Amino acid sequence: MIALSSAASGKHPRARRRLQQVAVALLLAAVVGLLTVAGAVRPFENALQNAGFTMREHPASGQLHIVEMDAASVAAIRRWPWPREHYARVVDQLHRAGARTVAFDVDFSSASDPRQDALFARALARSDSTIVLPVFGQRESHGSARQLDSLPIAALREHALLGSVSVAPDPDGLVRQMPIGTLNAGAPRPSLSAQIAHRSGAADALFPIDFAIDPDSIPRHSFVAIERGVFESAELRGKDVIIGATAIEMGDRYAVPAHGVLPGVVVQALAAETLARGVPIRIGWLWSLTLAALLSCWILAAAAREAVAARAVATVGAMLAFWHVGSFLFPLRIEMASGLLVLAGATALRTAVLLHREFERGRLIDAESGMPNRRALEKRIGGGAGAHVVAAMIDEFDALRTVVGQAEIGNLLSRVEDRLLVGGCQGPIYRIDDRVLAWVSSQELYELENLCSGLGAIMRSPVEVAGRRVDVSLAFGIGEDTAISGAVHAASMALRSGDIWSYHEDAGKVALEQQVSLMGELDLAIERGDLEVLYQPKLELATNRVTSAEALVRWRHPTRGYLSPDTFIPLAEESDRIGELTLFVLRRALDDLAQWSARGTVIRTAVNISARLIASAQFVGQVERMIRADGIAPDRLIFEITESATLRDPAGARAALMRWCDLGVAISMDDYGTGQSTLSYLKNLPLSELKIDRSFVQHAHQDRSDALLVRSTVELAHQLGLKVVAEGIEEAECLAYLRAIGCDYAQGYFIGKPMAGDDLLLAIEEIARAAA
Repeated sequence: MIALSSAASGKHPRARRRLQQVAVALLLAAVVGLLTVAGAVRPFENALQNAGFTMREHPASGQLHIVEMDAASVAAIRRWPWPREHYARVVDQLHRAGARTVAFDVDFSSASDPRQDALFARALARSDSTIVLPVFGQRESHGSARQLDSLPIAALREHALLGSVSVAPDPDGLVRQMPIGTLNAGAPRPSLSAQIAHRSGAADALFPIDFAIDPDSIPRHSFVAIERGVFESAELRGKDVIIGATAIEMGDRYAVPAHGVLPGVVVQALAAETLARGVPIRIGWLWSLTLAALLSCWILAAAAREAVAARAVATVGAMLAFWHVGSFLFPLRIEMASGLLVLAGATALRTAVLLHREFERGRLIDAESGMPNRRALEKRIGGGAGAHVVAAMIDEFDALRTVVGQAEIGNLLSRVEDRLLVGGCQGPIYRIDDRVLAWVSSQELYELENLCSGLGAIMRSPVEVAGRRVDVSLAFGIGEDTAISGAVHAASMALRSGDIWSYHEDAGKVALEQQVSLMGELDLAIERGDLEVLYQPKLELATNRVTSAEALVRWRHPTRGYLSPDTFIPLAEESDRIGELTLFVLRRALDDLAQWSARGTVIRTAVNISARLIASAQFVGQVERMIRADGIAPDRLIFEITESATLRDPAGARAALMRWCDLGVAISMDDYGTGQSTLSYLKNLPLSELKIDRSFVQHAHQDRSDALLVRSTVELAHQLGLKVVAEGIEEAECLAYLRAIGCDYAQGYFIGKPMAGDDLLLAIEEIARAAA
């Protein structure tokens, strides 16, 4: 008895869950069904059908040709209505060409000059082609239910079939379907398209037009060209021809899905092409709703979010495959939107339930962002000395929430998290407060300064959320060891003072000690030659060859390991050691230039000159003496300076630059665009080159504003006689864009990473062989 009772108790919860799943599926189906009946799903259905037309686009059969009353014909005839002798001559020409059917989408319901009517009637009578003339009905007046029918005049009807050209726009004004026949003058009339395609059906029954047919693929001929016999008769032999207006001034135009606005004759032709394949069979929304309700039970039974996603993809994919294949291979018109909405609703509901359960199981996750929360951070660093906490506080967070909406805050935080990880943060990233993210770092405190500065630069680019581009500004706080609150307080202080980052008091003391120690070791590293100089190639776009390179210093510390230049160069500037470091790099660059020249490779090398050194008479003199004594042609050197270097002391900077220019050294403005100078200001400096900062170049082939800035800078720089270097090239598409706008040089990882001198020579040779 106990065993049986246990088994029964195990079955009952499963049975209840299944009943709940069925009930939820039926409720979803009922809600979507009501929305469908109310018309709320129709826009989604229309959009889905439009997407299907785009995916299934195919050319017309070629059996149907359009003779268009185009602008050229209007200009040639210069009267309206056109004398009917013109139509007579066209019918005769088509008769001689052997056209199978000639259908008119032109109103002949009013008599014209009797002679003209007789000419046209005789042409119809002697034609061997099947002639179809239009009939149509229209309301007597606004609000009237009475229909006025328009038929061709009796003299013309004797020699032709009649076809209805009535159009049935949807409530939104777009023509998606056409009648296969209409009631006109008390009699059922096949539509023009049904007459051409030889299809039958009930009057006033509508069929959907296949807008997957490319209207531009329907062969067209100018009316006046046919009238004058300027065409190849063989092209129209055995073909069906429909004649109608395409000239804009004739006004016969309709809005349609997928193709915008089309002339009425083209719409009639698409309808005929549709019927030529067979009268489309409609499969309404109820079948997809029923099938989706059954499939949603399977989705609602999924035990994990991954399974929900997999089942959703499988069910939606199966329904879309049936919809696509049925529409492509057979004349089926299947309504799918209601069923897809049921599946989407089931997927969303099940996902929401599972997310709620996961949150309840793991209180270490922030529900809004999906990131680990403050409890998770405290658990990680509990008692763990030696690690530092970095807090990132989001400025104007409440305003951002208002802009993107509460539902998109998680998406926004996820985008910020991605930026932080790409920028060098040691994940995971924690959300420890409403507007504060944090992470634990094993880096030295002085290294974190440059990391935070770099992250601040990365965040200058807008973040895209739900189609909106929003600016997200961060302030960073650095805490010593496990001081979470200290890091948050430091971030708050940085935000108030307008700084990128700030230390908590204890962390600041430790960082200062580390910096002093490191700068003492830098002196020894320069003396012993522990630093190394690498070269990043610059590609000359006009010749597709490497003709210059930038010298970059690297420090492999014996105990601290590899140190980023962003770590020790700012410290060298602050501690007045940047002069010795720069002279070391220049000395190494001159030596390498001499070695390369001896091996038959002549290129130019760029050396970065700190803003602190530009106006230093002692440094300028040291550089002059080194260049004069070395024997290397000075024109092989390029000195790269920043915008800020010239803005601090314009007169002193200009004087120093002129002294180097007099030696033959070229001057390049580095990181252009990140400062405050303009090209009109720079024309007063002895520059030969501009380097556009990577933050503008990297996405110039994708971002319209960046592209505009880069293009205008290149054009204006060329007008001032300056060459332009674009740095930060990481994609072939970006390089192609720079070629297209006439940029002179490109530099970045796509061209080549910083490398030793010997490796640079090999890279130059390889690029030269590829360009040959």
